[in-house]
This record gives sequence, structure tokens and C-alpha cells, in this order.
Amino acid sequence: MVNPILRIASRRSQLAMVQTHWVRDQLAKSHPDLEINIETMATQGDKILDVALAKIGDKGLFTKELEAQMLVNRADIAVHSLKDLPTNLPDGLILGCITKREDPADALIVNLKHRDKTLNTFPEGSIVGTSSLRRLAQLRHHFPHLIFKDIRGNVITRLEKLDSGEFDCLILAAAGLERLGLSNRIHEVISTSISLHAVGQGALGIECRNEDSEILDRLQVLKDTPTTQRCLAERAFLRELEGGCQVPIGVHTRIENNQLILTGMVASLDGKKMIRDERRGLCTDPEAIGISLAGSLRDQGAEEILKEIYSKI
Repeated sequence: MVNPILRIASRRSQLAMVQTHWVRDQLAKSHPDLEINIETMATQGDKILDVALAKIGDKGLFTKELEAQMLVNRADIAVHSLKDLPTNLPDGLILGCITKREDPADALIVNLKHRDKTLNTFPEGSIVGTSSLRRLAQLRHHFPHLIFKDIRGNVITRLEKLDSGEFDCLILAAAGLERLGLSNRIHEVISTSISLHAVGQGALGIECRNEDSEILDRLQVLKDTPTTQRCLAERAFLRELEGGCQVPIGVHTRIENNQLILTGMVASLDGKKMIRDERRGLCTDPEAIGISLAGSLRDQGAEEILKEIYSKI
């Protein structure tokens, strides 16, 4: 009898491969009958490295090519950093599973000459590298005396640019550094009072065809229920605001006594306008919490801020 084959589509970056190999290994452990193959490819976001992410466009920048492979039946699932996966998926595809989340916080990484400093003590004119408008807006709000410079490339490339002296510090996702075995480079985990993280940050999203019920069933061994509840609330919040992965929208979720608490933020690019609020509700209906919070922020002027941003990028 021939073993069933599962074809995984993945980006080629080092972090993407670490994540995809983890998914493969977990599935192989739970489904020893499966023969699992990995197909790697470069996405638009991987190929264009000399333009700021927000200026390239926002729809499926790191996911579209992987989705195309599934839609033409050349792959069965795709492994994504959930923060890169748009909230509206192509017809025929579904978010089949959300894995247990690593630390979703943003992290400060410093050039060694600044190891005695924290984000609060960097002097005026220090150069901070980030490719995220969300981080940029929040940090400009709290630290207007710092200089922010766009940085592209994979994590290793960015660290090399930092160590060469091009930047004084970088802001990166703690989860990516941990998965790459680089947690020793985390100088400071940034408080949520300063920087709310991206929607889905720290979790993996496994996408598949919505009619593949057998594959959907097999993926459930990877599902983490608390992470799923938190991320569904975050994604509903983002979807309701019609925001994309590259705009200044931040979130933080926590679960206490079967209540899910969602904090959300929308900020202007210069950081001068910021709207932040919180909603809570039962874990069993996370999307309703996200929708409610989005409505609250919209009532407080979030839509006008986002319209202004879209006119500039």
C-alpha cells in the first residue's frame, strides 16, 4: 500500500524553513504513514529588497506564491508566519490551523557598543532600524528624538547591518529570534505599554484547500486552542478595520478566567495621533470581541487616520 503524500509550500528564508521543518516533524510524529515533501519558493516580498514593504503593496506580499501552488494542486498546505497572512483568503483556501504561539512581543537588539543602554536611554539622533510602520508609529510616539530608518532583508542580514554600525539598534520580533536560536541577541523585550505587537505575531498559520477534509483533520494535532482564540480575535479586529499587514495597527491579547481581553491600537505614521482601547468577552466567541473593538476605535477616529496613511503609502 502506497503511503499518502503531503506537499508543504514554504518560503526559502532561514526562518521560514525552521518553521516549516518544525511543522513537518510534528506532523510526521503524529502521522507516521504520511510521506511529507517540502517545496520552497521565493515570494514577492522576498525578491524586492530595495523598497519599503509598505510601498510594495500589502495583499499577500509573503503568501501569494504559496497560495498559487495550492490552488493549482502542486501543494497541499502552506506554512506562514501568521502575521504575514492576510485576513481575507483567496476563494478555495482556508486557515486550517493555528499553532502554539511563541512570545509575540517586539524586541530591542543593540550594536555591542550600546549594550549599556535601553530603549529609554538611547540619546537623541540614535538610528533605529525597522521595516514595520506599526513599530515606527508607536516608537515615534514615545521616542520622537530618535531617527528611524527602513531596513530590509532576512533576520541574519539585518543583524549584520546592525553589527557593521549602520544602525544603533533594531526592533525585531522576539519569536523569530527565538526560533532561529538567537534569543541571546534580545537586549530588551519591549513593554506592551510602548509597542503593541502585530496581529498573529509569534504564531504559525497553516493554510490549505477548504475541501481537503482529510488534511484539515490531520492538521488539528498542531492546533493550540488558546492561541487560536487570541489570534481569531486579533484577525477579526484587523479585518473589520480593513487594515493590512503593513499599516500601524497593533494588538495584545490575554486570557484570564475564560475571558479574552483584546487591546488594540491605530496610530498615524508620525506617531502624533494614537487611539488605543480594550474589549473583553468570552473565549468562545473571539471574533465578536475583535469586531467590537474595531467599532470602538472607528468611533474614536481610527478610520480617518487609516485613510490618511493609505493616501501616503
